[in-house]
Amino acid sequence: MAKTLLRSGNLDDFQAVGGGGQAVFESALQIREALRLRKQQAIVDCLAIPQVNDGGDRVDWYSPVEGSVSSWKAADEDDRYRALRYLENTLASVDSLSKKCLQSPKTAQQLFGSLLSKAFQFPGENFLFLVDGKPVICFWGFVNLNENARDDVLDCLRESLIPEPAPVVIEDPEPEPEPAPVMTFEQADEPLIAPATVVRITQEDLYEAQPSPLVAPPAEEPAPTIAPKKRRVPLWALPVAATLVVAIAGPMLWSKQAPSAEPAPPPAPAPVVIAPAPIKAVEPLAITLPLHQAEVLERKAKDPVPEPEPAPVVIAAIPKDAMVMEANQVKAGSTRFLNGTWRAILDVKDPVTGKPPSLRYQIQSNKGFARVVHGDNVVCRVEVFSGLHSNGELMIKSRGNARCTDGSRYPMPEVACKAGTSDVAECRARYDANTVVPLTFKKAGA
Repeated sequence: MAKTLLRSGNLDDFQAVGGGGQAVFESALQIREALRLRKQQAIVDCLAIPQVNDGGDRVDWYSPVEGSVSSWKAADEDDRYRALRYLENTLASVDSLSKKCLQSPKTAQQLFGSLLSKAFQFPGENFLFLVDGKPVICFWGFVNLNENARDDVLDCLRESLIPEPAPVVIEDPEPEPEPAPVMTFEQADEPLIAPATVVRITQEDLYEAQPSPLVAPPAEEPAPTIAPKKRRVPLWALPVAATLVVAIAGPMLWSKQAPSAEPAPPPAPAPVVIAPAPIKAVEPLAITLPLHQAEVLERKAKDPVPEPEPAPVVIAAIPKDAMVMEANQVKAGSTRFLNGTWRAILDVKDPVTGKPPSLRYQIQSNKGFARVVHGDNVVCRVEVFSGLHSNGELMIKSRGNARCTDGSRYPMPEVACKAGTSDVAECRARYDANTVVPLTFKKAGA
């Protein structure tokens, strides 16, 4: 028996891996013994020895060899490189042995090869220790919650050995000076100022270019057009044109200056005041009612009816580890309150120990598994799923009976829960039509 305790932890904090429908941890001791019988002591010495407590929820891991212990992070770089090379050689032997067993026609050999292929999975570098420089793995056969098995088991160890790259500083290059313009001999002979062009303008061009005072100059210079030739007007036509203008414009000017002969508009009529008609007062209706002298009736004495006393109101605190079916989540059809690990307490007794079996549920997003420990530390496991009915009832069912480490099967109940006082879940476990027992969920680790 090993003497050095390396690490302890709750099984509910990790996710077990396996093959052939069975978890590696459920056969951890059998795997180590089978490797020892096959003369694979180097592989056996890399796997810590698990020791489960009486409750079946916590495990201690002991070193298979004696010597000074250091964690992976505390070891120096040389020791870690040597341990990594040792593990790479060991995993090569494990892979070869696993493939050989999977090719065997025997079912037991195939199951052993399938479990061995996942045996060296472990959560991370914090679960590897060096005992006298040799690596020893704790929580082998497990990975972190909501994670899958790694394709390369030793990736987490290689990442810690890769040095961080030094930052690269990129300096801005100095701007290159612009090249001086190259001047040719022909350009050097040219004068610096171009000579002015001499344009000759005739008197006729000035007359044609003079703009009219009544027309605004255009915003943009129009395209040059060919000016038509001017026709000269004879002098004898000027008196005739003046006479025509006076004859046409005279009457028009006279009509504008003459006063208007239209009559003035009539004055507006004076406003007339109309008095409202008087409103007659409504005479009250004369209603005659028969009047009788009132009689005083004596109240007959009756036996007093005692009022029921109100029942005392009892308000109990909600335990911190209880399952609370929140009304808003149930109304929305959500089962987030069920996510996590729960310890189920059944009102039944184990025929071997006389105590209730240890039943635990681990559920996330309506999927998970249940683990039962009964009898002489026999561990059983089965997949479960959950859901809400339209009436607000929570159902948790299993996919058949649980498979146990001793090869047997364990019946699993169908669990139904409803919100009770203060929304605390009230559950019952139904094994068959005649076997229904109460069940209580409590948060694991509380």
